Amino acid sequence: MDKFIIEGGHTLTGDVHISGAKNAVLPIMAASLLWPDRYVLHNVPDLRDTHTMAHLLEIIGASISFEAGSMQIDTTACRNPEAPYELVKTMRASFYVLGPLLARFGKCRVSLPGGCNWGPRPVDLHLKAIESLGASISLDSGYILAEGRLRGATIDFDIRSVGATGNALMAAVLAEGETILTNAAEEPEITALAYFLQKMGAQIEGIGTSTLHVRGQKELHGTEDEIVADRIEAGTFLIAGALAGDGVRIAGVCEDHLTLVLHKLEATGTELRRRDGLIEVSRAAEIHPVDIVTTPYPGYPTDLQAQWIALMTQADGSCIVQDNIYRDRFAHVPELIRLGAQIRLEGNAVTVLGPTELIGAPVMSTDIRASASLVLAALAAQGTSEISRVYHLDRGYEAFEKKLAGLGAHIERVPASL
Repeated sequence: MDKFIIEGGHTLTGDVHISGAKNAVLPIMAASLLWPDRYVLHNVPDLRDTHTMAHLLEIIGASISFEAGSMQIDTTACRNPEAPYELVKTMRASFYVLGPLLARFGKCRVSLPGGCNWGPRPVDLHLKAIESLGASISLDSGYILAEGRLRGATIDFDIRSVGATGNALMAAVLAEGETILTNAAEEPEITALAYFLQKMGAQIEGIGTSTLHVRGQKELHGTEDEIVADRIEAGTFLIAGALAGDGVRIAGVCEDHLTLVLHKLEATGTELRRRDGLIEVSRAAEIHPVDIVTTPYPGYPTDLQAQWIALMTQADGSCIVQDNIYRDRFAHVPELIRLGAQIRLEGNAVTVLGPTELIGAPVMSTDIRASASLVLAALAAQGTSEISRVYHLDRGYEAFEKKLAGLGAHIERVPASL
């Protein structure tokens, strides 16, 4: 396993381009299983998770090529509606194949998921939605067995869930009759999936809202699509600029997907200059403390909670960061404290006392976004930090250390044994 060696205290400046969204491309790749045909995806990020999903599709029978950000998927020879534990345990998003496989084959066998090492994220909402469409669900030795002919239904989600909305939406496009999804997730990644399904021939109304109307089709077809920019990567680099930047120019940003994040950054005093999908960000002379509460989109995203805490360690005063999406997503807090941060954790909220002088130290990554927060904190720290288990970052950020080095960060990837 690799680790990062980061020498902190250096100013970030220059240009960085945002990659395609991990959380958009994974369900779109799964959607290609719905109908035997050929698909072409552009702006695909080169991530551990996209390769894992590609490998899963190949096990199911797809043929895939991936080069220079473009992925070609041929699902005409898919014959094996199964997602094995050995692969699914490494990435929760693998569970997205449940809806497409069931809709296409009438049955499937999908392992219960694994993935990031934090918090209970049950699949009950997925299964309840699939059962509402007429499927029979059973559990056998850690595998979900789903079978049945799908028929339209009204599905009212008790809790907004991106994954469950995506799975139900993909299953519904081939179900007989009309399906109505209420209290559906509105995240841009779900919108991107819905538009992709439309390009395949699906009939969906209400895209971008919490109520989706789907009229099931008897057949679909292959298509071509461009993956939307990754709003979480963009937010991470915006926060990095707010923490240690002087003229960091971030290109390829979809501002509409980051409205609240940009508002919060401006409230800290961070200087933001925007034009035509490019945002230039510079650190404020004095960072103001700003509270956040994570909520479903268009609220503040839970995937930027850890990075915000890193920024708030340098704010002039105290603030509260509360996570209402994943209430125990704070594995990064003890590691930030190792760097000198003053953070008090109570339930699903932390109080951050700033500003504190961060000092480089060995720390350990625990999940994708926690890892990013440690990198940002290390950039602001004095001295050298070692961040281990950075394979988490490779799951969600394309060439993260190279992009940071291009901005002037002193960051190096080395084998963990060194």
